[in-house]
Amino acid sequence: MAILVPSMSRARKQSRSVICLTHLRELSHGWHMYADENHDVSLPGRFFKQSGGTSNPANWYDVGNGLKYRPRWVATMGKHVGVFAFDQPSTSDDRQDYTSPVYRCPSAAEWTDERNYAYGYNHQFLGNARQTAGKFHNFPVNRSRIRSFAGTVLAADCMGTAAGVGKSERLEYANGGNDTRSLGNHGWTLDPPRLTDSSDRGTGDAGSPRTAVDPRHLKRANLVYCDGHGESRTPQEVGFRIRADGAFVDAEADLDLPTNRWFSGSGRDDDPPAVPTAAARQ
Repeated sequence: MAILVPSMSRARKQSRSVICLTHLRELSHGWHMYADENHDVSLPGRFFKQSGGTSNPANWYDVGNGLKYRPRWVATMGKHVGVFAFDQPSTSDDRQDYTSPVYRCPSAAEWTDERNYAYGYNHQFLGNARQTAGKFHNFPVNRSRIRSFAGTVLAADCMGTAAGVGKSERLEYANGGNDTRSLGNHGWTLDPPRLTDSSDRGTGDAGSPRTAVDPRHLKRANLVYCDGHGESRTPQEVGFRIRADGAFVDAEADLDLPTNRWFSGSGRDDDPPAVPTAAARQ
């Protein structure tokens, strides 16, 4: 039994990882479909906020089985592959739970809040429609700018802003919560490994910790690339660097520098696009 039980536990974890990766790959096909229908423009992480909020129909988007207020990237991709995110999408609710099982990672099955989510999108390089002083952070982005679909991360298991603090400071997942120390907080965004003083990060608010991949599958994270293939990799293998206390770093002198090679779309360690100004972010 002492030999059998650990083997069974590992097999269960491997099975959950395979299911997770299958879900990511299935949803990822919608990324190309969106670009095909939108003149080569890559899907933004989230559609930008127009005046009037939920009362303005310009902020409502089709997610396949109804209209949704400013859906995040994954619901829009799901529409294109016929896997709908919500049983009843809402034009007034900003924090719905994803109801389709395809949207769930089996190793973080309770992370269903569309804001505090299990999978993060490489929005800083592929489409960041946040605005500062009326200017997009990085949108629109043409799909044709990407030099290697197979070498560019599209989305991955994401820890949310808890990645930017040490393990001892992290809190449990909170559906509907806002604490930046909580696992999964703002997990729909995936920051690239190397950030700069002028780049976006985390929630987009001043002082927000960064987000990063979550090695929740036997110390590896599942990633899907722009060509639709998936892999399980350690954070370090895709450019992240981690302090001894468990916090993911932006760039730190006593560690090897993080690299954005697998996120930039160019195959180079490019800086993330800079926020246009230091004004309040939308």
